[in-house]
Amino acid sequence: MSVKHLDLLFKPNSLAIIGASRDPNSVSAILMRNLMSGKFLGPVLPVSGAQEAIFGVLSYVDVASLPLTPDMAIICSPAHEIPDRLIELADSGTHVAVIMDPGYALLEAKERAQMDEKIRAVLREKDIRVLGPGSLGMIVPASGVNASLSRVGAKEGRIAFVTQSDSLFESVLDWAKTNNVGFSHCISLGRQLDVDFSCVLDYLGSDPATKAILLYVENIQDARRFMSATRASARNKPILVIRPRRLPCDLRDAASDLTEMDQDQIYDAAFRRAGMVRVDDIDSLFEGARTLANYKPLRGNGLAIMTNGQSIGLLAADTLINGGGELASITEETQLKLEEILGHERCSDNPVTLPYNATPDTYARVLSVLVRAADVGCVLILHVPFQGTSSLEIAQAVTQVAKTSRCLVLANWLGEETVRDTKDVFEEAAIPVFDRPGKAIMAYLHMLRYKRTQKILMQTPDSLPADFFPDTEHALKIIKDALEEGRNHLTEDESRQVLAAYGVPVVETKICKSAMQAVEAASEIGFPVALKIRSPQISQPFDIGGIALDLTTPDLVFEAAANMSARVHAQVPNAYIEGFTVQKMGRRPGAHELFISVFTDKIFGPVLRFGHGGVSAPVINDHSVTLPPLNMGLAKELISRTRIYKLLQGSRRQAAADIDDICLALIQISQMVIDLPQIVTLEMNPIFADDLGVLALGARIWIQPTQVSGPERLAIRPYPRELEECVRLKNGEQVLLRPIRPEDAQAHLDFIHKLPEEDLRLRFFGLIQNFVLSDMPKFTQIDYDREMAFIATQNVDGVPRTLGVVRTSTKPDNSSAEFAIIISADMKGTGLGSVLFEKMIRYCKGRGTRYLEGQTMPRNKGMIGLAKRFGLTISHNYEEELVEMRLPLWEWEPGS
Repeated sequence: MSVKHLDLLFKPNSLAIIGASRDPNSVSAILMRNLMSGKFLGPVLPVSGAQEAIFGVLSYVDVASLPLTPDMAIICSPAHEIPDRLIELADSGTHVAVIMDPGYALLEAKERAQMDEKIRAVLREKDIRVLGPGSLGMIVPASGVNASLSRVGAKEGRIAFVTQSDSLFESVLDWAKTNNVGFSHCISLGRQLDVDFSCVLDYLGSDPATKAILLYVENIQDARRFMSATRASARNKPILVIRPRRLPCDLRDAASDLTEMDQDQIYDAAFRRAGMVRVDDIDSLFEGARTLANYKPLRGNGLAIMTNGQSIGLLAADTLINGGGELASITEETQLKLEEILGHERCSDNPVTLPYNATPDTYARVLSVLVRAADVGCVLILHVPFQGTSSLEIAQAVTQVAKTSRCLVLANWLGEETVRDTKDVFEEAAIPVFDRPGKAIMAYLHMLRYKRTQKILMQTPDSLPADFFPDTEHALKIIKDALEEGRNHLTEDESRQVLAAYGVPVVETKICKSAMQAVEAASEIGFPVALKIRSPQISQPFDIGGIALDLTTPDLVFEAAANMSARVHAQVPNAYIEGFTVQKMGRRPGAHELFISVFTDKIFGPVLRFGHGGVSAPVINDHSVTLPPLNMGLAKELISRTRIYKLLQGSRRQAAADIDDICLALIQISQMVIDLPQIVTLEMNPIFADDLGVLALGARIWIQPTQVSGPERLAIRPYPRELEECVRLKNGEQVLLRPIRPEDAQAHLDFIHKLPEEDLRLRFFGLIQNFVLSDMPKFTQIDYDREMAFIATQNVDGVPRTLGVVRTSTKPDNSSAEFAIIISADMKGTGLGSVLFEKMIRYCKGRGTRYLEGQTMPRNKGMIGLAKRFGLTISHNYEEELVEMRLPLWEWEPGS
């Protein structure tokens, strides 16, 4: 699925209504009224099955009798006719249809599934896109298209709203009308047989009229496509999402054994990794969108509050702190500047309190100080209207300061009347204004969350961290041997071997068949030891006294083995005792007990869970979840979302735990899940963590056969290490060609800074930017499903040096990829450009891309010559003074 034909859906020049009716209460009649009452200028063609006029518009008997081929058709026919109508439309040349028959939802589940399959069959055979079935339509105010069943409509704006919910579609539009909120698009997806969240996000992500995107999500169908589309769009514009914590029975996954809370946590983790901000109600959805649509990057996390009402300021500060925000520190230097304006007798702390009758000039001078303060990330102005002050003049004064500042400014003019009088002033200056302090604080907290999710979004993890080298072959053999024996789980010893193969520190353990062997094993390991009985009929030995700890002598080991054997025979007579597990006591005084687990979700694939461990873990219920792959930053973010994180940071009485070692353990487990797709569930509890690092007692691992590779089952594609290769250049030097990684940021900046100005002009079409390190994420942190950048690199005195880069951006439907290439000046003539270009051509051809395309300036003779050598067709666009290059990849062969 892709954005193919979506322009015809959202910007049609003509419309047909299939199944039109004169009944004023029918779906088609509502559509006709909405379309005719809007500013849509194209023809609306009703097809009613009878030659008659509908609301004064000539109707047609069937699709074949239409005087022109409509860009889009809206099908209101009964459900059983829909496949035939789609075929007729596709054969006539129509490429987009919206299925809006309200009776579709009334079909029994079996009938609906059969009808879905019939529609999918048509879509597979015909070149037509479908929105729905069960869609309430869509509204594009800028195009004058109100092809919906809404009784309210929508005004033009910069926010797009996409929803799965019929009721929310109408209620949000009603809310927006009351609150004077406009839209670029309003889209009801229905059952998403074709056009789904992924397609729409791909379209809206590059739509210049859309500044922010709002989603109502209940469930998604393809996690990889959804995450890829969302991550791509979230790099360009804010996305806010609302999802109910509980779903009705018919929307839940009945086959899943996960609780509603588990499933919601998975969605929450996915939203966070995709760079979205999740909110819990409609007010927050739109207040957040309105603020983020005018988003300026926050310089820090601290909020400065200035107000002419001390009590209001203090209450707003409480709301901020309770919501997880923080007040900006007012430095001594800033305090002195504020005292010059407000006088020594006034408090210059945060909130900054102005006199109740402060003049517009005082507001402007105080704001000028705060927006320049180093520790202030955002300023919130709370204005209380008092007799003798002009709220309008104060608004005009502060907007003049805010417009020239890079610091974000929010405003709260209390009272309905003052907001109404000043709203135009703030809107013209693109400053969000609120009628309640709580709304302003909530909007700021959304921006903080947006900043954090953007930081997470920019993490593109390496699937194989450089600081450990797992023995994947040994671990895979253990798993395959177990599967060949017909087992769905690994033994304790096998699980520990798999952990050890991936570098997870595991306490020394021996498996014994008898009490005497246990005594011998304990003597070899060294006392004290722990003893645990082994029986396939006993999943939790602790529950029946099958575990003994701190055994310090051989006699105690023998006695404990005999006693627990007797207890097992008494309590579980049918249990077969395989023997005993003897472990070196791994307890560390003062160490924290943690757990790491992995489970597999039907939609998102493997999910990692981390939290407070030990036997009390279910009661404490302190954990967080995330999606693999991980790197150090993402692992630490996962840990930081638990309550135990504060304890792990240490206190006056206890040394801090080695957080990096915990992060490494999480990365190791994440990599294990990627490399070993047979693992469906893993439980490690407890894991001891202190200042000495991490120590695991073992794990329980469940497995099953699979034909899917590890990376394929992930919702987020990991770093494709398989694409790395070494090549030798004409000058005899060896270089490594590999996909770019986030860790390449500094080397990439150094590479750009050393490029000649003329090369930069040719690469960036005359626009030379003074790049800094903060600009590098857009070059080095990419979504490998959508983009690719191969760099040539060498180590010089142990420091990596980037020699050249070729990159492509692929359309969502994989129809074409646009390329760009540049190499350092000292590598010209070595054949590096050809090596990089050929690697990218091979990669694009291998993933089924049809065309490789590029543009350059006419004076870039080197690029034009390189393109000709590889068989690209060259054409000159004289109007835009560009050279366009194109290669049909299915025709290209190495050496051609």
